[in-house]
Amino acid sequence: MNINGALGKVIYEENKGHMYLTHSEIPYDLRGRGIGKVMVTKVFEKLTEEGYEATAICSFIKAVARRSTKWSKINH
Repeated sequence: MNINGALGKVIYEENKGHMYLTHSEIPYDLRGRGIGKVMVTKVFEKLTEEGYEATAICSFIKAVARRSTKWSKINH
Protein backbone atom coordinates (compact mmCIF):
# COMPACT_ATOMS: atom_id res chain seq x y z
CA MET A 1 0.00 0.00 0.00
CA ASN A 2 1.41 3.35 -1.03
CA ILE A 3 1.09 5.91 1.77
CA ASN A 4 2.29 9.30 0.54
CA GLY A 5 5.21 7.68 -1.26
CA ALA A 6 6.06 5.29 1.61
CA LEU A 7 5.31 1.58 1.53
CA GLY A 8 3.07 -0.18 4.04
CA LYS A 9 2.68 -3.93 3.67
CA VAL A 10 1.07 -7.11 4.90
CA ILE A 11 3.08 -10.25 4.23
CA TYR A 12 1.25 -13.51 3.86
CA GLU A 13 1.72 -17.14 2.92
CA GLU A 14 -0.92 -19.05 0.99
CA ASN A 15 -1.39 -22.79 1.42
CA LYS A 16 -4.23 -24.66 -0.30
CA GLY A 17 -6.46 -21.58 -0.46
CA HIS A 18 -5.84 -20.53 3.12
CA MET A 19 -3.98 -17.30 3.85
CA TYR A 20 -1.61 -16.94 6.78
CA LEU A 21 -1.04 -13.26 7.56
CA THR A 22 2.47 -13.34 8.97
CA HIS A 23 3.67 -9.72 9.18
CA SER A 24 2.49 -6.14 8.84
CA GLU A 25 4.67 -3.09 8.49
CA ILE A 26 4.09 0.65 8.41
CA PRO A 27 6.99 3.08 8.02
CA TYR A 28 8.15 4.22 11.45
CA ASP A 29 7.37 7.90 10.91
CA LEU A 30 3.73 7.05 10.00
CA ARG A 31 2.98 4.83 13.01
CA GLY A 32 0.42 5.79 15.62
CA ARG A 33 -2.00 7.37 13.15
CA GLY A 34 -4.32 4.39 12.56
CA ILE A 35 -2.86 3.72 9.12
CA GLY A 36 -1.92 0.13 10.02
CA LYS A 37 -5.47 -0.64 11.11
CA VAL A 38 -6.86 0.78 7.87
CA MET A 39 -4.38 -1.24 5.82
CA VAL A 40 -5.11 -4.50 7.67
CA THR A 41 -8.85 -3.89 7.40
CA LYS A 42 -8.50 -3.46 3.62
CA VAL A 43 -6.64 -6.79 3.49
CA PHE A 44 -9.45 -8.45 5.48
CA GLU A 45 -12.04 -6.96 3.10
CA LYS A 46 -10.17 -8.21 0.03
CA LEU A 47 -9.67 -11.71 1.44
CA THR A 48 -13.34 -11.94 2.41
CA GLU A 49 -14.42 -10.63 -1.01
CA GLU A 50 -12.29 -13.26 -2.75
CA GLY A 51 -13.56 -16.06 -0.49
CA TYR A 52 -10.32 -16.86 1.33
CA GLU A 53 -10.10 -18.17 4.86
CA ALA A 54 -7.30 -16.55 6.81
CA THR A 55 -5.30 -16.93 9.99
CA ALA A 56 -3.57 -13.96 11.62
CA ILE A 57 -0.07 -14.87 12.79
CA CYS A 58 1.25 -11.32 13.28
CA SER A 59 0.35 -9.91 16.70
CA PHE A 60 -0.82 -6.58 15.25
CA ILE A 61 -3.06 -8.28 12.69
CA LYS A 62 -4.45 -10.51 15.47
CA ALA A 63 -5.27 -7.43 17.54
CA VAL A 64 -7.13 -5.77 14.66
CA ALA A 65 -9.14 -8.97 14.07
CA ARG A 66 -9.97 -9.37 17.78
CA ARG A 67 -11.20 -5.80 18.17
CA SER A 68 -13.95 -6.15 15.57
CA THR A 69 -16.81 -8.63 15.41
CA LYS A 70 -16.92 -7.97 11.66
CA TRP A 71 -13.70 -9.96 11.24
CA SER A 72 -14.65 -12.97 13.33
CA LYS A 73 -13.86 -15.24 10.35
CA ILE A 74 -10.21 -14.25 10.57
CA ASN A 75 -8.65 -16.83 12.89
CA HIS A 76 -6.49 -15.31 15.61
